[in-house]
Amino acid sequence: MDIAPYLLLATLEGLVQASVLMLTALGLSLVFGVMRVVNVAHGEFYMLGAVGAWLCATLIPGHPAISFAVALIVAPLIVGLLAALADRAILQRINYNPEATIVSTIGISYIIQQLTLMTFGPDARAVDPPFYYNIRFPWFGYSSYKFFIIGVAVALVATLWLLMKHSKMGLLMRATQYDRETALNFGIPVGRVYSAVFAFGAMMAAVAGVLVVPNSQAHYLMGHDPLLMSFIVVIVGGLGSIPGTIAAAVLIGLSDGLLSVFFSPTLAKIASTLLVALVLVFKPQGLFGKAGRI
Repeated sequence: MDIAPYLLLATLEGLVQASVLMLTALGLSLVFGVMRVVNVAHGEFYMLGAVGAWLCATLIPGHPAISFAVALIVAPLIVGLLAALADRAILQRINYNPEATIVSTIGISYIIQQLTLMTFGPDARAVDPPFYYNIRFPWFGYSSYKFFIIGVAVALVATLWLLMKHSKMGLLMRATQYDRETALNFGIPVGRVYSAVFAFGAMMAAVAGVLVVPNSQAHYLMGHDPLLMSFIVVIVGGLGSIPGTIAAAVLIGLSDGLLSVFFSPTLAKIASTLLVALVLVFKPQGLFGKAGRI
């Protein structure tokens, strides 16, 4: 049996999985790295992005690419605004207490989930991809849209990296992360920085939701698995470490693709869970060993 086509397919599927994981996990890692907040509602922001893509596809007539382009811009902006409002209305009022923020974000998650169920309904809804062109390989054809997912993820990760390293906002984020009290003494508007970070993390999850929904379906419970996998990626890479999160997303995404194609998706999830257990036992700070660094 020629293993080459299966290996190529597994690698491609793993790269797509890694791209979505990168976006979702980076949002979670950024929020924890700067704010020290474990955002349990992160999966619901991902779900809202997918539901927003379905809503745009339903309301906007014409070619699917038009509604998809609108969704890719509008859905993350609306989700980011909701996240900023949640930060101002809830998290700031409890002064970002670690235990209270976990409970609060669980509550936010439940509220979003139930409101979506009441308005969107319990049924899964399909969204057409913006284009259907297949790229031909010697053994099979592969969706060009999946390459588009990889390209968008790489572009957004590069943008985040430049933002963090070469912008005033990135400087404010790093200063706030290293020492909140000193940042306040120097006149940095820490509250606004936190709201912006929380909104940006939610927007990244929403972008991932918009990108993934043409390959799956929008559903009000679809945020559970992305949240779990994002936590796995962040723990393996190192809490608050952007390079660690990227590396862990690629590692877990590729291993998930290979194990899913050659064995089963269930084994892939078991392997990810075992990897987390091993990291927690032998290197609790994550593979990159710089917890809390960006």
